[in-house]
Amino acid sequence: MVVQLSTLEGFVCGGLAGCTAVTFSNPAEVAKTRMQLQGELMKTGGEKVYKNVFDVLIKTWRNEGIRGVQRGLGPAYFYQVALNGSRLGLYEPFRRWSNAQLGYTPTEQVMLTSMGAGSVSAVVGSFLGNPLFLVKTRMQAYSPALPVGTQRYYRHAWDALSTIIREEGMKGLLRGWDAAILRGAIGGSVQLPSYIWSKNQLVRHGLGDPDSASTFLLSSSIAGVILCLVMQPADTTLTRMYNQPTVKGPDGRTVGVLYKNPIDCLWKTFKAEGILGWYKGTTAHFLRIAPHTRVTTLTCALS
Repeated sequence: MVVQLSTLEGFVCGGLAGCTAVTFSNPAEVAKTRMQLQGELMKTGGEKVYKNVFDVLIKTWRNEGIRGVQRGLGPAYFYQVALNGSRLGLYEPFRRWSNAQLGYTPTEQVMLTSMGAGSVSAVVGSFLGNPLFLVKTRMQAYSPALPVGTQRYYRHAWDALSTIIREEGMKGLLRGWDAAILRGAIGGSVQLPSYIWSKNQLVRHGLGDPDSASTFLLSSSIAGVILCLVMQPADTTLTRMYNQPTVKGPDGRTVGVLYKNPIDCLWKTFKAEGILGWYKGTTAHFLRIAPHTRVTTLTCALS
């Protein structure tokens, strides 16, 4: 018997699922962040500090230890509560409401309403969690041994938040919110709907049992590949928007030195590095997304 979770239960379930997932996927997130910042806006690619995702992990472990490969884990936990709590907590209520408005039954899996529900719930979570994702990205970019991109040292998440407020004002916590919403809208409209769609297709064509582990693993892997390919340019943009150096303008406002907005970042990255610049760190991104998607959906299903 399927038990329908309330919005609050879904929020709690989503937060727990995200925190469980990020514990395993955070090292890949560190590698992804550093790969995305390597050779930023350099037409020749610049000096290659890291060859690939595995090189990042090996060098980070060797020079920084476990604290290095799990850098930013603290704010990542709180971010997952905001993002996945909202995404999984609001997804079903919004999808069922949308189904009702369009004349479908609440249990029907309609691609349009599934994508809309995923997008809206992820946008809410992305906005709420923006300060935490900002802190996480900057902490993960920092390396005392092999730095790439702008370097900022924070002792811990609270130090990061207080430093940003002191140097950039409260608005500094909203830096990159537009890029975060873009990334969240794309990711939210793809991750859960693609997982549900993949699972339904496998079951419908007799390629798997709806409750089997193999069906779960295969459908979540397919969803991870789709999500990675679709979301990568927006993810690279978000990393660079968060980590770019800032300066105070004549009006006293703190602004980014490299990019004005996400579209400006996408365009400048394309001009300097080509389309491959958008897809820097893709392997690391998939290594993060694949287990994250599996653990998130599994933990939520078991909660």
